[in-house]
Formats: sequence, structure tokens, C-alpha cells
Amino acid sequence: MSILEKHGAIERNASLLLTLSLVVVCIGGIVEVAPLFYFQNTIEKVDGMRPYTPLELAGRNIYVREGCYVCHSQMIRTFRDETERYGHYSLAAESMYDHPFQWGSKRTGPDLARVGGRYSDVWHVEHLRHPQALVPESIMPRYGFLETTELDTSLVAASLKANQLVGVPYTDEDIANAQADLVAQATPDADTSGLTTRYANVKAEDFDGNPKAITEMDALVAYLQMLGTLVDFSTYDAKSNYR
Repeated sequence: MSILEKHGAIERNASLLLTLSLVVVCIGGIVEVAPLFYFQNTIEKVDGMRPYTPLELAGRNIYVREGCYVCHSQMIRTFRDETERYGHYSLAAESMYDHPFQWGSKRTGPDLARVGGRYSDVWHVEHLRHPQALVPESIMPRYGFLETTELDTSLVAASLKANQLVGVPYTDEDIANAQADLVAQATPDADTSGLTTRYANVKAEDFDGNPKAITEMDALVAYLQMLGTLVDFSTYDAKSNYR
């Protein structure tokens, strides 16, 4: 009996075909999964990465709440057209503290993985207040209410605690000082010594232009301004031409 005839016999026997298919799938699965048990971490460590500050985390929660990920991805692919427009392709380590990650599934607006520092705080506030004033063809809705909505800080410590439970390396000290760190980052002339000790490369300022209150606009702009700024890509050859 030839090989083709043997194969035909297997195809005509449903039980045998199902059994052999299951065996092949199991072998393939073991080959792919088993090596992962020998790695302490499948994400390559990258210098500069740190957990979000309490204010940035609050801004990220607002970003998720408002569904910004529906129109904006945070994952630059390895294609030349993407790296020339947005910057170096995204690294797995850049999402290691995201629960859930914000890669997105489509782009109605530009990718935001490297938006931090590209524009001023004033630009972000005006863009969120009235997107079409800066980008006439934009279909983005207005989020001006964020600058009149005071940020609820009552659950900031609990938010850090929840992230700690899923593996984000917040310390008990970070959690205990969460409220103070949040206020310090958004308050002009505040003592930020504790904040900068706990979190490297932190931008602390009045993000929304209103020093009298800490608003949801403060938190969201703080989050946007840190995206893509933690890793030093100056040693890479990829171009950064954000449009």
C-alpha cells in the first residue's frame, strides 16, 4: 500500500483522523509551550521602564474609560512606513505594566505610542477641548469636560494596590504615598523629592493650566506626555518623524 493509499485510509476513518489530529496538535503545542517554562521572563528587560506614577495611572484609567484605544493604537509595527512616521517600533517591555495593554485594533487617529513630548501641554488641552480647532479634518469628539471635572483621588492607593496584585512592582511605600505623589506631580512648586525618588524620569507640572484644581485633564495629559518617553532610543537607527 502506497503512502497516498494509507493517507486515504486515515481520511476515510473519522475516529482515526480525529485521534491522529489530536496527537499532532498536542505535539506541536508541547514544542511551542514547553520552552517557556525554562524562561524566567519572556519579556526582554529594557532600561528606563518603570510603573506609572499615581497621576499617570489615573490618566490611563480615564483614557480607558473614554475608549481612546478604540481609535488610537499604542503599538508601532516593524514596517518601514510605521517607523518613519511614528518612531522606533514598540517593544514588549513598554507594555509590561499595562493591564490591559492598549495596543488597539484599528487606527482612526494616529498611533500614540510615542506621543509623549511631541506636543506641549497647551496643545493637548486645546486638542482635547476642541480637536477640530487644531486638526480640521478630525472626527474626534470633544473632551472639554475633563478640565472642569475634579479628579477623584479617593481610590488612587487602591488602584496601585490592584496593579500590585497582578504583578506591577509597586512597593508598600509607593501605595502609602500614592495620594501625596499624585498631588505633588500636578501642583506647581510642590515638593517632588519623594515623587522623583520613587519614579524616575517624571514630568511634574500644572498640566491643564489651572493651578487651583487637579482635574481629569491634568491626569490624562500627564499620561499622554509620558507615552514613549521612558526608553532611550537614541542608540537606535529608527527615524522619528511623527506626523
